[in-house]
Amino acid sequence: MSFDPYRLDPAAVEAPPTTFWASLRRIGPGLILAASIVGSGELIATTTLGAEAGYLALWIVVFSCFIKPAMQAEIGRYSIVTGETGLAGFNRLPGPRFMVSWSVWAWAAMVIMSLFQIGAMFGGVAQVLNTLLPGLPVNAWVILLLGLTLWLLLGGGYERIERLATIKVALFTLLTFMAAVLLMRRSDLFVASDVLTQGFSFQLPPGAGIITAIAVFGITGVGASEIFMYPYWCVEKGYARFTGARDSSPAWLARARGWIRVMHTDILASMFIYTIATVAFYLLGAGILHPQGLVPSANDMIPVLSKIYTETLGPWALALFYAGAIFTLYGTIFAATAAHSRVFADMVRLSGGFRHDDYPSRLLWRNRFVWMLTVVPVIFFFTFQSPVSMVKAGGYAQALMLPIIAAGSLFLRHRASPPEAQPGPLMTAGLWIASISSIILISASVILSLQT
Repeated sequence: MSFDPYRLDPAAVEAPPTTFWASLRRIGPGLILAASIVGSGELIATTTLGAEAGYLALWIVVFSCFIKPAMQAEIGRYSIVTGETGLAGFNRLPGPRFMVSWSVWAWAAMVIMSLFQIGAMFGGVAQVLNTLLPGLPVNAWVILLLGLTLWLLLGGGYERIERLATIKVALFTLLTFMAAVLLMRRSDLFVASDVLTQGFSFQLPPGAGIITAIAVFGITGVGASEIFMYPYWCVEKGYARFTGARDSSPAWLARARGWIRVMHTDILASMFIYTIATVAFYLLGAGILHPQGLVPSANDMIPVLSKIYTETLGPWALALFYAGAIFTLYGTIFAATAAHSRVFADMVRLSGGFRHDDYPSRLLWRNRFVWMLTVVPVIFFFTFQSPVSMVKAGGYAQALMLPIIAAGSLFLRHRASPPEAQPGPLMTAGLWIASISSIILISASVILSLQT
């Protein structure tokens, strides 16, 4: 019988590490999330927002990175202490039901819309490859990438995904950070006092820029889809198994708190990485593209985006940009598809498709959804052929999901979690601040966008 990472086997119980450095060696779920985050949201959407709005929307990017991990941590904590998946927690929310909760259907609708982003990334990687090897048209490259994705993901386990995600995140984050540092040394493009004054004036971009801002808030930092992904990677990493089934004993409570601390270390480490990458991409878009009036669009996305490297690092960096764009965008396809297939399989379970302990059926449904989640985005790209617009559409849908996530996180904290393992006052206050702030910002932004 194959190993089931979702089963709470008493033999798998393990004492948590007790020091920061020991905890750091047990992180991993956040790195996979960072691989999913540092992709279309950063390279395409965040850079486009900077190109459209200049430094004006910097506060939105920073706020997006810092505020949403509180909701991510609450859903991850719920999975660790209950042994349930994140979607199972949201399935408990009160309200209308058809096989599963309305909130689960809302998640499914958001993911279908987010497939526009995945399609955009297929197109973006294909455009880069077509630039390097123009003998094959863009659509042919998309088909080849589709085949590669299926080969990598069908039957792929957690360890393979974590290794590839770690390599991808490290390489491109470092390259982008270097470009941003060089931008900051150019007084004609970057004056720190001016950037801080403009960037933290807490204004929303005018005109169509507000649509991009909403999309960026939905997908940068830990986006709405990544918040749902995270508890599954925590389960497959082993945090819930190591904690063991809840028996409310002092030993169980100590393990639960210890593995929750490891999870918090994982969240903070990934937040540090993607915040650096996200802010760097935004600064490059605002500092390099905005003064020239250049905004990435359907046909010139890759040439325009390449300027954020060639005009900071020099013309020699074009090859590095191409390599980085391929790794970044394709890495997000890989990580996001791997995660979504797991959550969709869990939705089938929650709908009565198979039992919680039927891991072969979970794998079967996971692989079926891998097919769907790679083929549908490719169809979307063939249909629309506009990566920038497709990323915005997916980001807007994710932003609209954030108020539901906020409400669901508060429900898990106050109504569904074991009382002995609930977070303290400081974490609870942070969760409330994050939830209310997200609801207010998204609601106000949507209203303004409808009036634009």
